[in-house]
Amino acid sequence: MSTPNGPMGPHESSLVDSATQAAEQVIRSSRRSVQRSLDDLAGQVDEARARTGSALDRLDSNARALAHRSMDAVRDGSHQLRQGASHALDSTTANIRDEPIKAVLIAAVAGAALMGLATLFSRSRHPRS
Repeated sequence: MSTPNGPMGPHESSLVDSATQAAEQVIRSSRRSVQRSLDDLAGQVDEARARTGSALDRLDSNARALAHRSMDAVRDGSHQLRQGASHALDSTTANIRDEPIKAVLIAAVAGAALMGLATLFSRSRHPRS
């Protein structure tokens, strides 16, 4: 190599070699540092993936358990409702059989009350002019 002032001397050549070696050393050191950072990052990603995977598994398991408990609760509630309706039907049937006149009177009073309410509501919807 030559300089603007002429060919390079041994001192200048030695400086260029030293600078080249220093640059190569910086490049190697940078490569090692980048590789370590990439390895650390890959480890963190693997760790996060493992934690997230187990959390998702737990979430899925909890959701399934909640769905099963909900279905069981609905089934139990439906069963209790059926039992209550059956008991009310049996009780009403027994009351009608035991006291038919009282049952007819209660039905007549209930019907009259419903007709009174229907009449009252139909009048309030159509105000008189």
